[in-house]
Amino acid sequence: MSFLSTVHTDVGTRKSTNQDSALLMEAKTSVGNVLLSIICDGMGGLAKGELASTTVINAFSRWFENDLPSIIGCENPEQPIFDDWNNLILDCNRKIADYASREYGVSMGTTLTAALFMDGKYYIVNVGDSRAYLIADGLYQLTKDHSFVQREVDMGRMTPEEALVSPRRNVLLQCVGASRVVNPDFFCDAYSPDQVFMQCSDGFRHAITPEEIYQSLNPAVLTDEQAMQDKAVYLTELNKSRGETDNITVLLVKTL
Repeated sequence: MSFLSTVHTDVGTRKSTNQDSALLMEAKTSVGNVLLSIICDGMGGLAKGELASTTVINAFSRWFENDLPSIIGCENPEQPIFDDWNNLILDCNRKIADYASREYGVSMGTTLTAALFMDGKYYIVNVGDSRAYLIADGLYQLTKDHSFVQREVDMGRMTPEEALVSPRRNVLLQCVGASRVVNPDFFCDAYSPDQVFMQCSDGFRHAITPEEIYQSLNPAVLTDEQAMQDKAVYLTELNKSRGETDNITVLLVKTL
């Protein structure tokens, strides 16, 4: 199976730096094309968030090049992939925290949503509130936010509608680099041809609706990579026109 893919990022309307980082890597292997896609959102309000997000991106890039080849072709690759990722995240968490404390005397951190598409399955890891979605006959959120408002919704103390406008919607329960303990969520399932997977930082999804996302990014609309790029830019600009001020990043993968 092969893929179409694109990524678009925008500094937004108010910030002077873009603390988001993204990665797309693809390789031909004995089990077909393999693709790694990642979005990291450096923490707004924390020093050097862009350094934290880039640190995690670079660590996953090295894993893709150096460690994944020994896993490809395994009868059950899920366990070694997730074991590697968990160790990688814990290592990044420690290194970022140590560096930030030593060099700046403050904390810095990043969210992480990474997806690997290999041999008919996707493998996803999530820390924080960047998200992964599947777009097919509808829009399906695959990850669950590690955020204050998500916890309140889960506990029945807040409605999803209240969470959308809560002044604490950006408060995270964990991230890579600024959390004492990090417990990533892992997901694995099969994918089919003609599906779209979207990953985005939280700046991409606050000011537009799920219906608008599906209308612009469903498989019938995303016929090629130029169409994917055009729609990513369109939705980014729509967010900005409605008052979104955060960095905005969206990454799209279509299975063929």
